[in-house]
Amino acid sequence: MDEPMYIKIHNQIKRDIEQHVYNVGDRIPAERQLAIKFGVSRMTLRQAIKTLEEEGILERRLGSGTYVSSRKVQEKMSGIMSFTEIMEANGQVPSSKLITYKVGQPSLSEKERLKLEDGVSVLRMERIRYADDLPICYEVVTVPYHLVEKSTKAEISTHLYETLARNGHKIGRVTEHISASIANENDAHLLYIKKGEPLITRRQVTELEEGQPFEYTRARYVAERFEFTFAK
Repeated sequence: MDEPMYIKIHNQIKRDIEQHVYNVGDRIPAERQLAIKFGVSRMTLRQAIKTLEEEGILERRLGSGTYVSSRKVQEKMSGIMSFTEIMEANGQVPSSKLITYKVGQPSLSEKERLKLEDGVSVLRMERIRYADDLPICYEVVTVPYHLVEKSTKAEISTHLYETLARNGHKIGRVTEHISASIANENDAHLLYIKKGEPLITRRQVTELEEGQPFEYTRARYVAERFEFTFAK
């Protein structure tokens, strides 16, 4: 399968950062310049930039531009609960709205996080998660397609962990990275908030019991509607 153009741009910008064309803290060229450089529309370019922001590689600073992210403090957490379990434990009714659901080639970041061999396809889905019908977060979830190809779209998009368990897979360790960010235009539209409002960004890699990563999640939570609690 051909890679979407925004994934190709994502991969090239990521390579540029790894090869120190852009260093930590550097401002990258404006969207108009990059769109001309890659020969694409501003919309396609923005999708690539948005993906890099969700992965914590780039960060947008309101009124200033887009920069290569500085390294942030990372904290390892133990214990795995799905969004549904968290909401139910809090006495709220969880629900989801699926925005996109596509099978294709992984981006470089997805391939690295999921430790995929060349040619392995992934399922990538975007969805909004709700608690009592209030949008809590926007997330992008990527999983190796061969793990879920025999399951239905409804099963995967609503109960991924339960679906994997029914197929004989046991969930193992999870590594999460939590940081602060602000809402861009897309966040504001999807989460019913104002552009510039504070968000909590979470990047998560979840492994199967044998140590193989199976899920790479990038989620953006409305800060005033959600909090993370750490228990030792």
